[in-house]
Amino acid sequence: MFKNATLATAIALATFVATPAMAADEYNVPSGLTAAAAPLALQGVDTVAFINTGNRIEGSAKFASVHDGVAYYFASQVNLDTFQANPAQYLPQNGGFCTFGVSVSKKFDGDPRWADVRGGKLYVFLSEDIFKAYQKDPEGAIAKADANWKTIRHTAATDL
Repeated sequence: MFKNATLATAIALATFVATPAMAADEYNVPSGLTAAAAPLALQGVDTVAFINTGNRIEGSAKFASVHDGVAYYFASQVNLDTFQANPAQYLPQNGGFCTFGVSVSKKFDGDPRWADVRGGKLYVFLSEDIFKAYQKDPEGAIAKADANWKTIRHTAATDL
């Protein structure tokens, strides 16, 4: 009886512990944690400012929000409140991974220095060269990335 209870407890604990690790594969974040006890998205760039104004503005830990286990920093209380009212509107597409990479079924790092706001959505890219390749057919790359994301979202980058 004790062995079965211990086994059941171990399985339940493994399932609980494994869930955050699997979810982490859905977002492009570093392995370290912020003061909000979550990994930081978009290298701390304020997504609300980026999408609404097109400006890459550094956020602050003072205005942090954790959504789906990921921390987002904002430059002001207004931007924080805007995000919290509708997070889905301000999340980077493809979990913050490089959109061009996702269009070819890969999860490359997304760098907010190379980004595009299109249709009110934020897309990030690995590098200037990749961003230039994307600019040749942005609609095509986004369509391929949207289709591929459904398949690779829950797959670790190292498994692609």
